[in-house]
Amino acid sequence: MSRIPIPILTYHQIDAAPPPGSRFRSLVVAPDKFARQMGFLKALGYQGLNMTALLPYLRGDKHGKVVGITFDDGYQNNLMHALPVLQRYGFSATCYCVSQRIGFTNSWDEDLGVAQVPLMNASELREWVGAGQEVGAHTRTHAHLNQLNSVLATEEIAGCKAELEHITGKHVNHFCYPYGEFNAEHVALVKEVGFQTATTTFRGRAHSADDPLMLPRVPMVRSTVLPVFWAKLATPYEDRRRG
Repeated sequence: MSRIPIPILTYHQIDAAPPPGSRFRSLVVAPDKFARQMGFLKALGYQGLNMTALLPYLRGDKHGKVVGITFDDGYQNNLMHALPVLQRYGFSATCYCVSQRIGFTNSWDEDLGVAQVPLMNASELREWVGAGQEVGAHTRTHAHLNQLNSVLATEEIAGCKAELEHITGKHVNHFCYPYGEFNAEHVALVKEVGFQTATTTFRGRAHSADDPLMLPRVPMVRSTVLPVFWAKLATPYEDRRRG
């Protein structure tokens, strides 16, 4: 693994903010703010990479000023609002998708009172990949893995990989644990299925001691202003919040 800390950014939706008081409103980053953040990365000399392109840097095989860019859940607004910005700056990203909700909505949040938002359908996922972006796996149903037995957990993890590969025609080599929930058995399953990396909700930049199947990330929220954005990238700001 690299000796230089590498930030892996976490986004969810890139869209206009829902009304004040909405659940998880903080996870909706405005398109213009996202564009400013990506432009800021470029101006600072960073290259934004998907997880496959980032892996040699994480391993220490390559060196450079890089940052990982990830999106959780597979929202249609990632395609609409994030893709043009990524293309403008020559960046790539990994979007972790929920294979049995493709073309539907974020139904796993519905009981929490979260507004239902369209997820990319199969054609849109192929458009995302065709535009130089990457798809990762986020289980079949956005499952609480810690609440499942071994058989069901395997179905969620391995089944998601197989279904996304069938849809996209591409290998799916990267995984993200829904809700950040996992245990040693799930890490072993992720490895057995053939994933090369897995990301978590642990906060911090990726360091040399990190297991590639338990990578921390840097959360990006609606309120993240550019000075804080810079601190998250270039200082121990996030590393101190790890846990």
